Amino acid sequence: MKIALAQLNPTIGDLKNNAQQILKTAQQAAAQGVKLLLTPELSLCGYPPRDLLLNAHFITEMEQELHQLATELPPEVRGLVGLATRNPDAIVTGSKPLFNSIALLAAGKVQNIFHKRLLPTYDVFDENRYFTPGSEANWFILDGIKIGVTVCEDLWNDEDFWGKRSYLINPIAELAIQDIDLSINLSASPYSMGKQQIRAAILKHAAFKYDRAVLYVNQVGANDDLIFDGCSLGFDRSGELVCRGTSFDRDLIIVEFDEATKDLKLAKIQPQPDGADAEIWQALVLGVRDYIHKCSFQKVILGLSGGIDSALVAAIAAAAIGADNVLGVLMPSTYSSSHSVTDAIALAANLGIKTETIPIGDLMQGFDRTLESQFKDTEFGLAEENIQSRIRGTLLMSMSNKFGYLLLSTGNKSEMAVGYCTLYGDMNGGLAVIADVPKMRVFSICKWLNREREIIPTNIITKPPSAELKPGQIDQDSLPPYEILDEILAAIVCEHQSLEQIVDRGFDSQVVTKITRLVKLAEFKRRQAPPGLKITDRAFGTGWRMPIASR
Repeated sequence: MKIALAQLNPTIGDLKNNAQQILKTAQQAAAQGVKLLLTPELSLCGYPPRDLLLNAHFITEMEQELHQLATELPPEVRGLVGLATRNPDAIVTGSKPLFNSIALLAAGKVQNIFHKRLLPTYDVFDENRYFTPGSEANWFILDGIKIGVTVCEDLWNDEDFWGKRSYLINPIAELAIQDIDLSINLSASPYSMGKQQIRAAILKHAAFKYDRAVLYVNQVGANDDLIFDGCSLGFDRSGELVCRGTSFDRDLIIVEFDEATKDLKLAKIQPQPDGADAEIWQALVLGVRDYIHKCSFQKVILGLSGGIDSALVAAIAAAAIGADNVLGVLMPSTYSSSHSVTDAIALAANLGIKTETIPIGDLMQGFDRTLESQFKDTEFGLAEENIQSRIRGTLLMSMSNKFGYLLLSTGNKSEMAVGYCTLYGDMNGGLAVIADVPKMRVFSICKWLNREREIIPTNIITKPPSAELKPGQIDQDSLPPYEILDEILAAIVCEHQSLEQIVDRGFDSQVVTKITRLVKLAEFKRRQAPPGLKITDRAFGTGWRMPIASR
């Protein structure tokens, strides 16, 4: 029996087009003799739909679209489609009004509905806000094959793998007791660095432990700050990899299940990205492309400072939507070094993007004159430095408004963590492309980009980072070297370590105290930042829920 894993890229809430995407994929699968089509979790509405689920008419339209899709599906194909369904007992039981469900479509009808059993609430997930967990093991029989159905998190609770349980039940173990022949998991699992390897290890473990072949289909694409990497997988009963879908792109993976051996046959195994830098690059390019297209933009604008952060963002944007659709704006001030301008122009030439140059010296003098009486008898300081950044932010937002360009913010995670950024200045924008990329990783990706030819001018990579908001300024005037800063930030933000624990690792206590304080103080800035693409386990986005007013 041929089974197809449809690695789809839905748009949140776009029910009709999402259904058409499923239908076209089903037709392609039918032409290749497929009997069963697997689509990702909530494939009809896209994941995560968030508070769209609170609108009753949205649920009604989803149900209608599902039944229409059932009538149009090729008759020889059974389809598993993800959607939200109503919980009829909610009023009586006091439970949530919806289920996170999988519908089995066959012969023009909805033949069965299966409900997700484990509802995550950690990191970016908030499924208990909307859904009631399913209470029964899910399975169906097709051509004599007993197929167990799980949804995303249902796979992630094996105590032998993790050394503990996060939920009372283990749906995979319960299906094994039901003596299924094949286990399938329909997912919308967001990307983070190393996540592909963890998923593969979990699936391999489940296949070997329960002596059941397992198929896993994952959503691809980006929705707001979340990126989905696809990389759908299949493992045979012995835990050997038999198929793998493309990373960060749509795919249709067809694999055959042998009824005699009750096992999967070897199929196509797509290569994975070659290293962490390649993986992150592909994730960010996909994230930018989908955010732009799904928000109905055509072109982007960004400030080009001649620094490494804006250089990387420009390169990502050019790869995502084409160089012709990217405009870089140079805004030199009296404090800008000559190489800042020449480096930015060299970068633009390498990428093939258009540039505009708007000197801001006169505007700075205008602000100085206007504020002269208010600022008299004070020394030049942070307020004056930030005026430059806010002038640039205002110019970029004006051009964005005038021409309908999406403004890309260029700050990295290290800067966002300690507040080394200016509200209403360089933080302006509709998308913060590298807000979850630490500074040292920015350098690493740029060096990786230059592995075959120079894309990022060498001087941009080698010169000391500087905001150039006062004479001779470099970042290390205010911050420890980024090699040290990024390690301390990883300990604070990702590992949740205390000041004492970090100092015990060999870091200077005064430096750690300063950085810890800066991370806390910058929370009000991060709360006002544009959405940033998530590529780590702990990003300043949907899953970051720190208070602003706290001690």
